[in-house]
Amino acid sequence: MPTSVATSPFTQESFDAFLAGRDEPDWVTAARESAWRRFSELSLPTQRDEEWMRTDIRLFRLDRYDVFAETTTPAESSAIQPLLAEGVELGGQAISFDNHSLRADLDSKWARQGVLFGNLDQLLAEHADLLKPHFNRQVVDANTDKFSALQAACWSGGTLLYVPRGVNMDEPLHALSAMSGGAVDLNRILVVLEEGAGATLLCETQSTDPDADGMHCGAIEMIVGPHARLRYVNLQNWGTGVWHFAHQKAVVDREAQLQWTIGALGSRLAKVNQHVALAGARALAQVNGVMFTEGRQHLSYHTLQHHEAEDCRSDLLYKTALQDQSRTVWRGMIKVDPIAQKTDGYQRNDNLMLSTDARADSIPGLEIEADDVRCTHGATSGRVDEEQIFYARSRGLTRREAVRMVVTGFFQQVFDRIAIESVRDALGEAIGKRIREYD
Repeated sequence: MPTSVATSPFTQESFDAFLAGRDEPDWVTAARESAWRRFSELSLPTQRDEEWMRTDIRLFRLDRYDVFAETTTPAESSAIQPLLAEGVELGGQAISFDNHSLRADLDSKWARQGVLFGNLDQLLAEHADLLKPHFNRQVVDANTDKFSALQAACWSGGTLLYVPRGVNMDEPLHALSAMSGGAVDLNRILVVLEEGAGATLLCETQSTDPDADGMHCGAIEMIVGPHARLRYVNLQNWGTGVWHFAHQKAVVDREAQLQWTIGALGSRLAKVNQHVALAGARALAQVNGVMFTEGRQHLSYHTLQHHEAEDCRSDLLYKTALQDQSRTVWRGMIKVDPIAQKTDGYQRNDNLMLSTDARADSIPGLEIEADDVRCTHGATSGRVDEEQIFYARSRGLTRREAVRMVVTGFFQQVFDRIAIESVRDALGEAIGKRIREYD
């Protein structure tokens, strides 16, 4: 009896049909075609690759996910519940579902000043001449691995924020990308702040079903011009069956400032590269991370603070709490180029173990090629202090309430860095709901 052979969805014919169905400038198509050739050449990473040696994706089957499949907006899009935007006076909001833009709104007072915000596909077509030099910078290198190449070739349903020179937005913007069970999300985010501009962007991802599977292969590119100020918050809250792969990079120019806060709560497995390039003199970057894992989750974050110019400062603080049999990998590097004298770089990763079966790998690193620098790094791991739990329970709290109090205090150092109260509350509430009872 003949057996059927599964065919890969990643064929040249499927890709050509995908391109034919899009109305894009020629230079966008050319970038996609170049990335597709690279995708076709590369193999999936394995644990033989140094960057992946602690992250096992042998159970991942890329061919299960058809990025070219025709989709319609499902009825369950009504289940989308934004967390970061609750109680916030927004200047605009963009929501997408399964790579479909549901809506994109921008207050007219910002539109009149030249701000662009909304669907990346649409805005690239409408403002091609303005956006071409920023898009073609390729802040995220499509040649990094098979996932970055796939994203660059097949992205859809992304979000753009463009703020012109000298425009300072005093209202946050919010973008949400949601996904149904078994779906594919190839969201791409491009943020461009021209010289002297200022903005706050709150981005989050979520699955309509907390137990849903699926694949996300994403990219975030941020270009922060001279003297510009950007606050960027990114909450990853996919379902517990989602494979999450992402390349994220910010380029910070002369005397510009970036505050980048990430919250990582969801997914089955996450492999994220988060890079900051301090490309102009006296640039400043503060990177904050809150991670909470449960079940058999595996979250792997590789961070790079790349000092490319003199007299720049970077400050990274990642805090992780782990329960059940979950595992995290944080590998951080401060790289200082020969020209980057008077660098001040700092990185720290703290881990709080809520279970004896959880595991946290912390690997800080320095690569310094200048001689007038101050760079420090560190990592800590420890269990919940039972004396603190006993003290709280003696005051009438249950063990779960006591653990939640300790975990909240553990994350407080990061929460204190977040200026928007609703974001602090949303992160704290989302983490608190995940804490379970332990003996």
